[in-house]
Amino acid sequence: MIDVAAGLVIREGLLLIAQRPLGGHLAGLWEFPGGKLEPGETWEQCLARELKEELGIQVRFIRWFSEVTHSYPDRIIRLRFGVCRWVSDEPQALGCAAFAWVLPGELDQFRFPPADTELLEQISGLGEFLDKSF
Repeated sequence: MIDVAAGLVIREGLLLIAQRPLGGHLAGLWEFPGGKLEPGETWEQCLARELKEELGIQVRFIRWFSEVTHSYPDRIIRLRFGVCRWVSDEPQALGCAAFAWVLPGELDQFRFPPADTELLEQISGLGEFLDKSF
């Protein structure tokens, strides 16, 4: 089992998504940015580290939103999605091919990995999800 923390990063009513780099697992698909949990690291530490490494941003963790376990032919992953508020530093494509700020209703315009399907169903059309109260 591979544990992965992914961020639902919110900024001014938009969600941040990233495109997986070419040449790797699920290359070219879009995802909620994050990465693998390292030994001795908390889920929150992993999420902050991965967002800094992948996009160069600082976030404030709010809460865990969802957890999904998905079996691919060559691996099983457990994805934990955390809601974060963007705090500082403009995103850069450091560890991803590209990034975009999108409305929840625009997520269906992007191809996501199968593991994200359940999460996409949970957040599509949820205006209150991006309420400024986060």
